[in-house]
Amino acid sequence: MRDEDTLIPGAASDSSRLDTLLVEAVSSSGAHIGALYLLEAHSEVLHMAAEIGMPAPVARAWARVRKQDPVPIAAAVREERLIWLSGREHLANEFPGSALALPYHFAAALSPICAAGAVWGGVLLLWPSGHVSELTPRQIDIINDACAALGHVLWRAAERGRPITAEPRPRILGPRRTPEGDPRADLVALECLNRLPEGYLALDVDGCVTLLSAPAADLLASSPSELIGRRPWEVLPWLADPSYEDRYRAAVLGRQVTHFIARNPPGRQLTFWMYPGLTGITVRISPGTASRAPAPDAPEGPKVIAVHEILQLATTLARAVTAQEVIDLVADHVMPVYDVQALAILTSKGGRLRVAASRGYSRRAIDEFDGRPAIPAIPAGRAFDAGKPAFFSTWDELRATYPDALRSDDMCAWAFLPLVTSGRPIGTCILAYDRPHEFRTDERATLTALAGLIAQAFERARLYDVKHQLAQCLQSSLLPHTLPRIPGLDVAATYLPATPGMDIGGDFYDLIRLSDTMAAAVIGDVQGHDVTAAALMGQVRTAIRAHATAGASPGDVLAHTNRLLTELAPDRFTSCLYVSFDLRRHAACLASAGHLPPVLGPPGGPGRVINTSPGLLLGIDPDAEYATTDLALPPGSVMALYTDGLIEEPGLDLGDAIAALAARFAPTPGQPLHRLAESLVEPATIERRTDDIAVLLLRDAFTHPDGRP
Repeated sequence: MRDEDTLIPGAASDSSRLDTLLVEAVSSSGAHIGALYLLEAHSEVLHMAAEIGMPAPVARAWARVRKQDPVPIAAAVREERLIWLSGREHLANEFPGSALALPYHFAAALSPICAAGAVWGGVLLLWPSGHVSELTPRQIDIINDACAALGHVLWRAAERGRPITAEPRPRILGPRRTPEGDPRADLVALECLNRLPEGYLALDVDGCVTLLSAPAADLLASSPSELIGRRPWEVLPWLADPSYEDRYRAAVLGRQVTHFIARNPPGRQLTFWMYPGLTGITVRISPGTASRAPAPDAPEGPKVIAVHEILQLATTLARAVTAQEVIDLVADHVMPVYDVQALAILTSKGGRLRVAASRGYSRRAIDEFDGRPAIPAIPAGRAFDAGKPAFFSTWDELRATYPDALRSDDMCAWAFLPLVTSGRPIGTCILAYDRPHEFRTDERATLTALAGLIAQAFERARLYDVKHQLAQCLQSSLLPHTLPRIPGLDVAATYLPATPGMDIGGDFYDLIRLSDTMAAAVIGDVQGHDVTAAALMGQVRTAIRAHATAGASPGDVLAHTNRLLTELAPDRFTSCLYVSFDLRRHAACLASAGHLPPVLGPPGGPGRVINTSPGLLLGIDPDAEYATTDLALPPGSVMALYTDGLIEEPGLDLGDAIAALAARFAPTPGQPLHRLAESLVEPATIERRTDDIAVLLLRDAFTHPDGRP
């Protein structure tokens, strides 16, 4: 091991020793960016202590990394091994989330800092992509020696009782200083640049202007005093487009020559070329769109999704709750950028493919995909790896690899992106093109990284779908499939679940035959929107039915059920309305546990709200009592029982909503009750529903044996 005292002579502080070692590692290895992370004792978070050559916004974004995060530096520290990433496509394959957050061209080495049997942190080094295909033995030695020396400093400081911790913000270090020359050199250089017709300015690695020529100030319609020491896009509103700043970051992080076109306030079109170096960027500003060709090492790749667009896509995908929503959001962001004509997400079930969602494919193409073998036949000697992306620029390329492949909708090129979460494939995203398509490195890397984002969103949507379907199945199985036929009582029931994508409710209804001329109707709503609410709804129905058939009065039915619920689910409450009908007497008796009042429509007359004496919700107070209300039912009258999903609207008073329902509730003699129920719920089917709707209609149609109503 190298002795740090010989490496760094003098009485410098421990932190400055770490800084010097990091600068030496960057300069000796040929890297252009470096960062030092410290893992504090008893902590699972890596803190960036110092960095060199990294833009401040990027450094701030990566200043704190959890040890378990799926990012390169965390993996190197967690697994205690050197990680080498040769470029953007390699990064996208191994760490898709990081590739999306940093869609730039660079190679990276990440190494843990270990000493005395413990891990103290890690080192990150970046090189321009393509300049370093593999680390040389000398570079590996430099990295290993630097990490050993850094670990020794950290260990010695901890042994002395003065452990080194990271400051709230990482220290920004400069490259190794060069010998100072003529102090007039800056003025001579500026005078030289002022003679040129094009504008030139210099930015440091943080994007701040350090030098500005007179023609540049003229083209920017600004002055040196306004710009020196400031970031151009923070001073000039017309340069505040996120895509322009993205080009600057690409130049700094990837050491790429980048460019963009903008229009200054007088309306003059300007082309900006950015040429990176160790200490910053030289920017050349040319009038118009015509300009000299870029440097030979400045690739003119296809369009790529910029950072701000990726962040917008990630934000919107986080809200997607169905597979089709996922594919629609991806299609809106990806198809215009990459000229994609069709997308589909495929899953497998029972060894057969299933199309979970699609955009752009014909119905015939979807039917062709569905049911095909999940693992296609491939030529002998070639391995099938469902976890690796595959790109085919032409139909001949695809057919050579998969002889049994289908060519749907005359597509000519394909990208097959595996959707992998928690290390296991859950499906494949297919991108199809209607003409041959060359997949360049930029595009392959971005699409591969996007697959990781799509996989996470699709897995969330798939789990939500399963949960939603389970709750719906449970709820529908607990609701009565048919209602008993009771002579003298016409009945119709309607139940509408919440719009797909919303949560499951606990609405329920029931009709109980008590005798030849007696019946009971029940409607209620269990608190909550989940599987527990659906299951509890079934228990409430069972309890009410048991007490009702035992001959209990409406008030006693609710009281007995209430005591049971306070024991079964003390944290869940249920509203309930219980109505017993004496058809021979044309009378009803009601008891309410905080439920909405029923509406009664006499034959040929306007509907009216029945005033009840609602008691506490079921499940609150085990000793609660429930008053009853007696009601006369004119022959032919219709009573409507309903849940709040039928009437509630944002900003509408509940009393006004109930009154509005009564005003439009006007049953006519002989009108089929199922059509009346449909007319009641029809307004709610037009808009997206956030709650379930249950409606139970009951008409007194009892006729005495002598023919009297």
